[in-house]
Amino acid sequence: MFLSSNFTGFLGLATLIIFCIVMAGLFLKKLKQPYIIGYILVGILIGNSGLGLIQNSETIQNIGELGLILLLFFVGMEINLPEFKNQWKISLIGTTIQILFSVLIVYLLGSYLDWHFSRIIVLGFVIALSSSAVIIGIIQYKGLIESTLGKNILSILLTQDILIAPMLVVISMLGGGGQSTASIFLLIGGAILFTFILIYIYVKKEITIPFAKHVEQDHELQVFIALIFCFGGALLSSYLGLSPALGSFIGGMVMHAGKSTDWIHDTLNSFRILFVSIFFIGIGLQINLSFIFENIQTISIALLGAFITNHVLNAIILRIFDCSWKDAILGGAYLAQIGELSFMICLAAFNLNIISEFSYSFTISLIAITLIISPFWIAITEITLKKFKM
Repeated sequence: MFLSSNFTGFLGLATLIIFCIVMAGLFLKKLKQPYIIGYILVGILIGNSGLGLIQNSETIQNIGELGLILLLFFVGMEINLPEFKNQWKISLIGTTIQILFSVLIVYLLGSYLDWHFSRIIVLGFVIALSSSAVIIGIIQYKGLIESTLGKNILSILLTQDILIAPMLVVISMLGGGGQSTASIFLLIGGAILFTFILIYIYVKKEITIPFAKHVEQDHELQVFIALIFCFGGALLSSYLGLSPALGSFIGGMVMHAGKSTDWIHDTLNSFRILFVSIFFIGIGLQINLSFIFENIQTISIALLGAFITNHVLNAIILRIFDCSWKDAILGGAYLAQIGELSFMICLAAFNLNIISEFSYSFTISLIAITLIISPFWIAITEITLKKFKM
């Protein structure tokens, strides 16, 4: 039986994408750089700015949103709320201070440029979040996971991941103009529901997942039960007027807290690799190189400003919480980029008409470039510290 022409085209595209991922991965592995840089570059290559193999804007957006929902589910699965008691000062107080100061800096800039308050909050949230996907991979490679610096960085990253939930609630409320009273009450109810779930997980430490014990040896059903929590949480969140990715994030945290669910990580690890790559390829698809070149001066200034702001803020916070100056400066470099979860903030704000299409394109370009440049920023910091013998 012959394949249809449409399916043959799809098969060819899938083969090309996988081939490009492998080639980019081998190249980046030789350079000792994270694979997600390759995923973004592959997205740029096959998108409108490259070969133009995927041009439908709706398809591109759907790929990005699907990848985001799945990414947040896996991020949620990595979070163990009870463990935050051990490093609650730097994780909660330090991260909260860092986010507030990021918003304050954007507020001062936005007041000068006459930005709307909603836009200021959105961009403040965007630059405040660092990349778990990039940094965890780098500190694992460098063997820093068990070091004091590594644990401090991880606690900050995981707290930022958790704080994405209230951030998305704030974004939803900022975009509430024109919504009915019923919609607003539904949104507030959703925020209360998810807050209750988080508190319940923290207090109980372990919860019972329906049917979990019955599928311990059944890998096929394990996948589908996990996806029910992922997509079911996203659907519920969307119905309540919140970001679908927020619901999948909470669903992931529920799965992590579940009794008899140790199988999740082993069973879903391959899916995690696949869908995380889809997310970052989706980012690359949305990058418009012509837009970047047309606004290269403004983007360059914003890029440098974001790196310096995040680097200095995080270094000061790490130093306040008893890190040495060397570790604080190095930790600031690790946390200097804008993270992948900022795409979710940006997308939610764009869908709610809080930011314009220009601001959306500008912001996703800025985030993608910081992710690509981040390993080099860290390397420059390490070289500088060695030069000054710190």
